[in-house]
Amino acid sequence: MSILAPDAPAAPRLSDAGAVPALEVAGVSHAYGTRRALDAVSFRVPQGSFTALLGPNGAGKSTLFALVTRLFNTRAGTIRILGHELSKRPSEALRRLGVVFQARTLDLDLSIRQNLLYHASLHGIAKRTAEARIAELLSGSELFERLSDKARHLSGGQLRRVEIARALLHRPRLILLDEPTVGLDIRARAEIVREVRRLVADEGVSVLWATHLIDEIDASDRVVVLHHGRVLADGLVAEVADAESADTLQAAFARLTELGVERRGDGAWVP
Repeated sequence: MSILAPDAPAAPRLSDAGAVPALEVAGVSHAYGTRRALDAVSFRVPQGSFTALLGPNGAGKSTLFALVTRLFNTRAGTIRILGHELSKRPSEALRRLGVVFQARTLDLDLSIRQNLLYHASLHGIAKRTAEARIAELLSGSELFERLSDKARHLSGGQLRRVEIARALLHRPRLILLDEPTVGLDIRARAEIVREVRRLVADEGVSVLWATHLIDEIDASDRVVVLHHGRVLADGLVAEVADAESADTLQAAFARLTELGVERRGDGAWVP
């Protein structure tokens, strides 16, 4: 059964969730000309955790993801993935990382299978091994029955699920997801959140989930509040709320950022 299928059974958790963080960001700054997008950002993502990077649009979330994935070079500060410093051991660091970017990155004129096999080949995964991994990830879901369909014929939620499967092909220990539910309807958004949380609970995968939707964050999550390129809070949801003498994360976020928070038409809390 697929780990992306609704009825997938629990798999054994990874047992080596030791002290080394899945991701460590220390004193990272980045600027576009004179505009500072990140200012001495520091936080950790513990192994086997769901950590939410919460901030409004323009907070610096995508810039941070570009640095962690080496789309941009880190000029100030240090980034480590499972203890491997990105600037010194990029291959060791990046092979433990899976990414789902905010923008759609599938080739719409290729089938689901072709998209996944192409990505597997970039990781040096043999075709037979890749085919078995695709079956492992998607069997039991409707996507397995549609492997020959072109990506352009999928819904937004289905495209996201294929991108998540693609990010998991090489069995990464850390997955970054940048605003993965943007543009999805309520049902598709809930399914994506649920599937990713299942990866954390059942597979021991570590997740950094960038979002501006407060309702995507559970009370048991760690949360890093990023605003104007600076970390304003970092800790469990209850710790962040208590530090601001707030009853809810919504209230704490509003106080930290001085932004109003309101409930959108689909029920999501947004700044």
